[in-house]
Amino acid sequence: QVQLVESGGGLVQAGGSLRLSCAASGRTFGLLAMGWFRQAPGKEREFVAGITRSGGSTYYADSVKGRFTISRDNAKNLGYLQMNSLIPEDTAVYYCAASFFVGSWYRIDSYGYWGQGTQVTVSS
Repeated sequence: QVQLVESGGGLVQAGGSLRLSCAASGRTFGLLAMGWFRQAPGKEREFVAGITRSGGSTYYADSVKGRFTISRDNAKNLGYLQMNSLIPEDTAVYYCAASFFVGSWYRIDSYGYWGQGTQVTVSS
């Protein structure tokens, strides 16, 4: 069983930065592809970024490309989402997700494991 716990959310002004972390339990983190999703009030959960098991390839939603960076440290069982140049539209609950196999990075049902989410609020 894989458990994911996000941290690092908070309140930040527009133009600021935050780094989210995702801590994974177990010894299988290096076998898991990882993604970040977000869900704003009244909206559907949407893909933000994804990273392969080795960290060799990354994928981003167009809305965050150039501002967000996904990374991972398999030795520490940690994943990260560095968020720069934040805008109010980035306000959402951010979720870490993982899967042993990802059919489509953008689909929620590609991921079997989810964290509980961490709130990010960007003020204007």
